Amino acid sequence: MSDQNVRNAGFTSSGIKGGSIASSIMSHEAKSSGGGVRSGGPTSTLQGMGSKGSTHSSGFTAKGISSGSQASKMMSQEARSHGGGTPRGGTTSTVQSISTGGKGGRR
Repeated sequence: MSDQNVRNAGFTSSGIKGGSIASSIMSHEAKSSGGGVRSGGPTSTLQGMGSKGSTHSSGFTAKGISSGSQASKMMSQEARSHGGGTPRGGTTSTVQSISTGGKGGRR
């Protein structure tokens, strides 16, 4: 289900769907970083997962982040770089939200 949620949000194998949650996330990320979307950020991470259908297998599941998964490593790295917590709107929280059918912190 999580891979389908990512595709439904607009992260598809043919790119980001116009007018979707994905395009909104990309626009917000680009504006906040001065015009570009960084590698490893929410947009690029979700787009890579959406094109491959690898969200669930990476450890982002409906029940949360799987222990010992790529997702848990991503969360750990992000927490260390932010002083112990994962920020709202960060890569981990955005990917987890989208993979469970949420809007990635966007309204």
